[in-house]
Amino acid sequence: MTTSDPSREAIKGRGASWNPQNRFEKLEYVLDEDASPNDDEPAPLPRTLFLRDPTRTILSDNDSPDVGFDTSINPYRGCEHGCIYCFARPTHEFLGFSAGLEFETKILVKEDAPELLREELMSRKYEPRMIAISGVTDPYQPIERKLEITRRCLAVLAEFRNPVGIITKNQLVTRDIDILQELAAHNAVSVHISVTTLDPHLANLMEPRASRPELRIAAIEALAKAGIPAGVMVAPVVPAITDHEMPSILTAAANAGATSAGFVVLRLPWAVAPLFEKWLEEHYPDRKEKVMNRVRDLREGKLYDPQWGIRQRGKGIFADQIEAMFEVTCRRLHLNEKKYDLSAGAFRRPTTQGSLF
Repeated sequence: MTTSDPSREAIKGRGASWNPQNRFEKLEYVLDEDASPNDDEPAPLPRTLFLRDPTRTILSDNDSPDVGFDTSINPYRGCEHGCIYCFARPTHEFLGFSAGLEFETKILVKEDAPELLREELMSRKYEPRMIAISGVTDPYQPIERKLEITRRCLAVLAEFRNPVGIITKNQLVTRDIDILQELAAHNAVSVHISVTTLDPHLANLMEPRASRPELRIAAIEALAKAGIPAGVMVAPVVPAITDHEMPSILTAAANAGATSAGFVVLRLPWAVAPLFEKWLEEHYPDRKEKVMNRVRDLREGKLYDPQWGIRQRGKGIFADQIEAMFEVTCRRLHLNEKKYDLSAGAFRRPTTQGSLF
């Protein structure tokens, strides 16, 4: 059951301001406007709750041909970064939660992830391959600073010399440069930093608990200087809000040492669409219709098209313009000139005796 209140105003430090109905739940609680004893008293700010995820497997298989990896690790379900546009929000509905505030305030934590990963890599059935961290929610969201689940997973991967690709929008990834350098020595790591905008005010509204844009660019620089292949993901490209920033984002990343780049156009699956529309009403009411109409132009009249190869780029003249701008800018900046194919050639399973040390 979900408690909905789409009339609620923006909440400081949160991307969403309400909980839309879970599409799998039949019952819905709707807050009574007259229920508050004092209309002048603001509602209490929602606090983050961390729950233990009892899963006994850690590697997830992917059959989508347009995401660039077949296997991934997701240390957390839900994400406190609170990015209003996050395509992963609807995954929380499978847990009985809402894709709105609950996605960013009820976080499931896989405390046993490093131990489960070790078990899977030790199995003779496991074939060495690139593993992505993370395929869904950010592996370096704020609680990672305390729990270090992602860091401990990386330590296991480094011990086995198993290749790993990381994508994050948090500068915290630089904390693990020591482990990433171990993997880089075997051509077994790449890190992409996601940058949506260089405008700190807009980033604060759209991605309230992620690292500030300048810190993400600084993370690229720190990784590159440490000899770790670093790239940038301009993601998502938000029509009529951030699309004009693509050249400047790519330039800032290249100047910081990025050698590769990619982009993804805004996706609004399921409950993300009403959440994003409400966010526009709260922060950019004058641009709402233009933004939503441009999204429809990219999706042949729809807010979302799940077709592989189309869902991340869109179709039509505006999609072609974004693609052309990306390609021209990358050529100018010499991005993507060298393809980095991560190698599993150094993979090893530690012996029982070796693991004692």
